[in-house]
Amino acid sequence: MDISRLTTEARNAKTMTLDSMSVHEFATVMNREDQSVAASVSLALQDIEAAISTIIRCFDQGGRLFYIGAGTSGRLGVLDAAECVPTFGIDPEMVQGLIAGGLKAMTVAVEGAEDDVQLGAEDLKARGLSGTDTVVGIAASGRTPYVIGGLDYARQVGAATISLACNENAEISRHAGIPIEVPVGPEVLSGSTRLKAGTAQKLVLNMLSTGAMIGIGKVYENLMVDVRPTNEKLVERAKRIIQEATHCDEEAAEAAFEASDHDVKLSIVMILTGLSRQDASVQLRKAGGFISRLVSNED
Repeated sequence: MDISRLTTEARNAKTMTLDSMSVHEFATVMNREDQSVAASVSLALQDIEAAISTIIRCFDQGGRLFYIGAGTSGRLGVLDAAECVPTFGIDPEMVQGLIAGGLKAMTVAVEGAEDDVQLGAEDLKARGLSGTDTVVGIAASGRTPYVIGGLDYARQVGAATISLACNENAEISRHAGIPIEVPVGPEVLSGSTRLKAGTAQKLVLNMLSTGAMIGIGKVYENLMVDVRPTNEKLVERAKRIIQEATHCDEEAAEAAFEASDHDVKLSIVMILTGLSRQDASVQLRKAGGFISRLVSNED
């Protein structure tokens, strides 16, 4: 396939003398180029919003979210999926990242994996993909066979499909129900799509996962109330979240934290409503996990 027409492969006229720039000149031009990325993402907000809404509906139906990609794109998907677990207290099965070549490809290139169109389908089939799930295919170039194979298989089983590319009129856009295109132009270092393209992908993935988690009650105000306090730092953060959400003192936050068996969201509900742990848990389930709905009902 001819990739010379892709803007992500083009040479950047502003960096033709990259090898003779001073460190200051290089850092300045790269910073200026990076500033254009967020503006490019803003032009795709309508499609990003549609994607977030689709993922929320998927979660509401008990479905899962799969990211699928190769190279940097795949690594970013795996990273976002992994971070959802401690941040939002979800089961690792709920958001999964698949990378061409398997987890080995997170650190070393697996030759030929991204060019295998069948491998994308096989990897999703191995995870038991169903019609209630959502697949997000990520490819900076917008033409990765592994991703196309995964998206086509997802459509066959009735799963929702979203694509994320950094070129206009991307090939993967024709294989997804909701195509997201964020053209960032030529890279500072020609063809190195871990740079602006990678930044654009990270920004969009941040929005997809965070927006979807907000939509299923994993956030109260702007606090991550389902955070898993798995280390000392997170335990202290959990207690601060309880204090911020309820305006209680440190002693009250500590007491609720212990009484709830270190469940931040439940601690907050117990303090705000005065309910016991058991009753607070029942009411929280009735509110679909949304503290705001429960508190609103109390008011």
